[in-house]
Amino acid sequence: MTDAPIVADVIRTARGVLLAVLPLAALFTVFQLLFLKLPRTEVTRIVIGTVLASIGLFLFLLGVSIGFMPFGRAIGEVLGSLSPKWLLVPFGVLLGFFTTWGEPAVRILADQVEEASSGSIRQRLVLVAVCIGVAGAVGLGMLRIAYGIPLVWLLVPGYALAIVLIWLSDREFVAIAVDSGGVATGPLANTFLLALGLGAASAIAGHDPLVSGLGLVALIALAPILSVMALGLLVRLKKRPEESRT
Repeated sequence: MTDAPIVADVIRTARGVLLAVLPLAALFTVFQLLFLKLPRTEVTRIVIGTVLASIGLFLFLLGVSIGFMPFGRAIGEVLGSLSPKWLLVPFGVLLGFFTTWGEPAVRILADQVEEASSGSIRQRLVLVAVCIGVAGAVGLGMLRIAYGIPLVWLLVPGYALAIVLIWLSDREFVAIAVDSGGVATGPLANTFLLALGLGAASAIAGHDPLVSGLGLVALIALAPILSVMALGLLVRLKKRPEESRT
């Protein structure tokens, strides 16, 4: 990789971080002047934290852009050239699980769920449920890429099942599930896994990457909704015998 693309990635990433952070900083400034009136020490702490978070976000996104996207596409091209094609599925499941395991947004959600539920819903339980859901979605996405399955054949039944589970699940798990679908499509999924799908589609003869490679993120967004609500149903079934004994 030459220096010019790296410089372009640095500039693009820095611009994106500034556009993300500056509106929040401006909003905080307005609230501080008009309503909050926080002491100077507290404002200093918030400013330092914001600067550190911005630097960390910049380095994280830059690393993802420079390393994860080319890496994901290269792996996808290798997997797409495998024979038989069904080998794409187990590799997709494995990569989907561990990519989600390292997704910062998923871990933040899991921590918040445990805190909001006063520890009744464990962080690791939510994390594993989301990871299993995304792993299954990536496996299905690889199956779709390998055999040219139309995306609508997977999305329509998936959302129909989600609607049924919404009616059957507890309200707490419905709320967690919907948020899980959003955080699962974080920086790692939108770079590594999307590049993985595009690479696999481009390596299979006769497949258009725009048709076959894209759409994986839609499955990733849907899968945690199903897996977390399924977790809620399992928790309810586990509680019933305990309630009957009391």
